[in-house]
Amino acid sequence: MGFKLWVFLGFIVQFSFITGEFFKPFNVSYDGRAMIIDGKRRMLISGGIHYPRATPEMWPDLISKSKEGGVDVIETYVFWNGHEPVRGQYNFEGRYDIVKFVKQVGSSGLYLFLRIGPYVCAEWNFGGFPVWLRDIPGIEFRTDNTPFKEEMHRFVKRIVDLMRENSLFSWQGGPIIMLQIENEYGNIESSFGPKGKDYMKWAANMAVGLGAGVPWVMCKQVDAPEYIIDTCNGYYCDGFKPNSNKKPTIWTENWDGWYTSWGDRVPHRPAEDLAFAVARFFQRGGSFQNYYMYFGGTNFGRTAGGPNYITSYDYDAPIDEYGLLSQPKWGHLRDLHAAIKLCEPALVAADSPQYIKLGPKQEAHVYGHNVDSNGQHSSIYGSKCSAFLANIDEQKSATVKFHNQVYILPPWSVSILPDCRSTAFNTAKIAAQTSIKRVGHEITSSLNDYIPLKLMVPDQVAYISKTWSFAIEPIGMWSGSNFTYQGILEHLKVTKDQSDYLWYTTRIYISDEDILFWGRNQVSPVLTIDSMRDLVYVFVNGQFTGSAKGKWIKVVQPVDLVQGYNDVSLLSQTVGLQNYGAFLEKDGAGFRGQMKLTGLKNGDLNLTEFMWSYQVGLKGEFLEIYSIEENESTEWTELPRDAIATRFSWYKTRFDAPDGEDPVALDLTTMGKGQVWVNGHHIGRYWTLNAPKDGCQTCDYRGAYDSDKCVTNCGDPTQSWYHVPRSWLQASDNLLVIFEETEKKPFEISISSRFTETICAQVSENHYPPLYSWSQPNLSKGTIFLNHTVPEMLLQCDAGNIISSIKFASYGTPQGRCQKFSIGDCHASNSISVVTQVCDFSLSRSLSPTHMRAHTHTEYLSFPGVFNANYHMTTF
Repeated sequence: MGFKLWVFLGFIVQFSFITGEFFKPFNVSYDGRAMIIDGKRRMLISGGIHYPRATPEMWPDLISKSKEGGVDVIETYVFWNGHEPVRGQYNFEGRYDIVKFVKQVGSSGLYLFLRIGPYVCAEWNFGGFPVWLRDIPGIEFRTDNTPFKEEMHRFVKRIVDLMRENSLFSWQGGPIIMLQIENEYGNIESSFGPKGKDYMKWAANMAVGLGAGVPWVMCKQVDAPEYIIDTCNGYYCDGFKPNSNKKPTIWTENWDGWYTSWGDRVPHRPAEDLAFAVARFFQRGGSFQNYYMYFGGTNFGRTAGGPNYITSYDYDAPIDEYGLLSQPKWGHLRDLHAAIKLCEPALVAADSPQYIKLGPKQEAHVYGHNVDSNGQHSSIYGSKCSAFLANIDEQKSATVKFHNQVYILPPWSVSILPDCRSTAFNTAKIAAQTSIKRVGHEITSSLNDYIPLKLMVPDQVAYISKTWSFAIEPIGMWSGSNFTYQGILEHLKVTKDQSDYLWYTTRIYISDEDILFWGRNQVSPVLTIDSMRDLVYVFVNGQFTGSAKGKWIKVVQPVDLVQGYNDVSLLSQTVGLQNYGAFLEKDGAGFRGQMKLTGLKNGDLNLTEFMWSYQVGLKGEFLEIYSIEENESTEWTELPRDAIATRFSWYKTRFDAPDGEDPVALDLTTMGKGQVWVNGHHIGRYWTLNAPKDGCQTCDYRGAYDSDKCVTNCGDPTQSWYHVPRSWLQASDNLLVIFEETEKKPFEISISSRFTETICAQVSENHYPPLYSWSQPNLSKGTIFLNHTVPEMLLQCDAGNIISSIKFASYGTPQGRCQKFSIGDCHASNSISVVTQVCDFSLSRSLSPTHMRAHTHTEYLSFPGVFNANYHMTTF
């Protein structure tokens, strides 16, 4: 085909596929422009990966995909309550083997940004603080309080020493280039009055005094001392400047999504807007940007904070909860990072950009050349020149003139010109492929409008088992370890957060006069609790009466009582401890205020000062019936399919893992609320609460983003699928144990692999040449040039998969979107055959499953020209 045909026509294709010392020691410093790595200024892209939210077996792949996506640095918090669950007893094993994680980052050639805190927020249980910290006499968190400062200093020093002992700092040849002390303290500092500022200064001085040998930062701390870099967190940080011109502009948290609560819609942030925010940051003088998160992962066990944050911490990140690429976000950002790297020689050569106004809402920032108001060079700094052209209009495209050339800028976008002439990237033009992922019978897409596509295929539902056993959890007191106390004790003072559950039981006497009074006046007694969080179940004489959920809400629960003695049992439950705000040590859980029984003949009965019996946790928890070692000693009973479900039941079964190596998920949509274990590993809490039916609309990337924009999942359960890491499974005979709090049976629980089934992409004459067509710059010389100007499409399978079939291909003027493509007015009839010839080598290998498994590698297809493309992938 001729060149003009490629330029003026489009193309769509759809395929189907089966499915030590790490560095020479170097110093790190900074100036007012950038971080200085081994004597050179650098523009750095960082990606957040929290090591406990994945398994050690997942870490290498996550780090590798981050590096492939153009990340220079991996960021993580340090989780105090995971590392010191009991005071003085440390845990650095399994998912908490932080040394192993840091070493794996270093072995990949990436740097590491370690945010010690030790308060981390992170939607993590109690903000990362161990609950035993509350019990230290006289302690007040995060203020000028001696008991707290002693404990904080001890832990931070332990972590710094651990990193030093393992030679993990840059000056030792390790990957750690930066540390963080405290976390968003500026948001609450004023709550503590003068003691807040004193504490902040103490924390900064303490951290620097540990001799780590790398820079320290404080995020959202505008009054940080001169020897600490203050940094920005938010959706946009292009307008942020540190509190000294001697400090670089650093963005420690670029929120590429948002966290989710049970019963809420699921937030998504469009790739176009995220890229816009990053480009604007570097355009306006930024030098270090970290995605929060690059991989979000899973809140295994009871690590989710709250209250009421879901088990998934996917965060709409470029790498999803299961470790799969979220396209087009990952690919679009990869291209953005490549474009920024092309500009790096010019960016680091200039202390500040030159600003040029191009229109009412259009502007340019130029690095390397001085340019006059007409876009003409007035002087040259070597041959380095890069420019960013921005259109911040939320509705209209704009045509601007820069450097004697005309540029069309889409609304709410930034164009990046590495050589101050040719556009390498525009934030609003996505050339990266889109992924359509399958989890069992559900197919979800990650299209630009962020409206999930769900196709139900009943014959593909893989119920995990037909045979189940059950055991009943007792109501109320179940062991000799319970105790009696006059009054209502605060929940965490009793449980120490060793369990979500705490039973409160008392006995109430009801007279004949009360029964006659209720009947005569047609009233019922009511149990009232002034304030409660997060969830309470009410039982009277062993029978479920009602429940309430919320954060410090009043409970008004009618109860049925009989003449004589009545046993009233309340099951107080936490669903993630508070992780944000001042005075966390005072927040607590359970009940506050007065508890009364109203409606009695002789007036209200104050239960607050009654004798109450307390029982921590569940009997099944205490016996560890979810573990492989202990579950056989439990008296399990076979569960008939027609059995009547009862509250507070334990269920167990054995199952085989899905074939292959793809990530695995449990579908718990048919269950109510509870917790789940696989082979003794605590997968996390589950809760089937539906999001509101309204509020989900077609997403428009244009304009400022917030967590209520571009939400999905309206009317559906907030979370249906629960990640089961492959490393926790064996081929067969896996043990699944569930504690179910409501009247649900487990027969329709399914298990499925999660994989990318279809990918789609589209490229037209309006797109730009691929980033690899540019010569790669050298930080010292910086000369770059464009090798060719023809747009291309790059199609990439997930690792281990190859293309098996082409579903749709149209060269011409195709229309529609992924899985809904249609042929336009102009169409080359031989489109599929042409693409088939290009793909013939891949397709020939897909004919034999055995042969295909012998070629497990990532498949790339690059087409020169202009395309809209889409391919269908299926993995074994």
